Amino acid sequence: MTTRLVDVIQPEIFTPYTIRKTMELSELVQSGIIDNNKEFDELASGPNKLVNMPFWNDLANDESQVMKDEGDMSVGKITTSDDIARKHARVNAWGANGLSALLSGDDPMDAIAQLVSAYWARDMQRTLLATLSGVFKSNSMAEKVYDITDRDGEAGTINMNTFLDATQLMGDAKESLTGVMMHSAVETELRKQNLIEYIPQSEQGNPIPYFNQKRVIVDDSMPYDTSSEEAEVYIFGNGAIALGNGSHPRIIPTEVSRNALAFSGEEALVNRKIFLLHPRGVKWNEGGVANEFPTNAEINVGTRWTRVYEPKAVRIVKFRFNLVEKTPTQVED
Repeated sequence: MTTRLVDVIQPEIFTPYTIRKTMELSELVQSGIIDNNKEFDELASGPNKLVNMPFWNDLANDESQVMKDEGDMSVGKITTSDDIARKHARVNAWGANGLSALLSGDDPMDAIAQLVSAYWARDMQRTLLATLSGVFKSNSMAEKVYDITDRDGEAGTINMNTFLDATQLMGDAKESLTGVMMHSAVETELRKQNLIEYIPQSEQGNPIPYFNQKRVIVDDSMPYDTSSEEAEVYIFGNGAIALGNGSHPRIIPTEVSRNALAFSGEEALVNRKIFLLHPRGVKWNEGGVANEFPTNAEINVGTRWTRVYEPKAVRIVKFRFNLVEKTPTQVED
């Protein structure tokens, strides 16, 4: 008898198993940048394409009143605002031929899950970068960008001093920053400066890189202009991004499809995902989406986003810099 995908894939087991593996493989989750919990999962599973997340605004920073022996004090109020997240729905499928070599392993389901989960971890990172690119195009996020590309010499490059200046945009919340995402060329430059520290993992695996006590996530999708030698990094605080893994009984997350009319028979593993991946404190403005759910290009638009938290409560900073020192003439050009 021939072992087929349908023999090793049990959807009710495979779906949560793949989600768990994806979370384990995501450096963004492991660094604390992405926060997933039951509440976000429930929101992602609820009705509608938009998720409203109302919150209490902070109390006004007025000076306290002096106590007097007569009269009444003035009474302030507390107000609310609304953060809005956009649901995502993504699908993909893989043919059995691409997986057949793995089916002779000791645990074929685990082998398949590792490949599918690694794919979704990478895809989630692509969606996040498109989201952040759009978020920081918004005028409301100008206070969260530290740009030194117009400076010459060392003052315009990434180093410990300029990085600390960038984190200062978080004010007294800067110690909550836990991770930094960068292009591999930026990571190489920091290694040349002996600023990358490697921390051994408790389990077998490669050491984890840290810069200024913040976990480094390297992704060559990060902006880096090789002609101008300008680059940027994102510096994140704990739980800066909300992740919700949604579900719906009428949307089957895992299926195995078989085409019996194909000469040798064809099988495909189908995956469907409903999720939230939302920068907390920056609401989504609906509009400009051609179909039911947005593409990465459609979320990479500044007018789609508006900051609703106070600046330092949004736990993301964008830092733009020159990768090499520039002369005054180069800066002017």
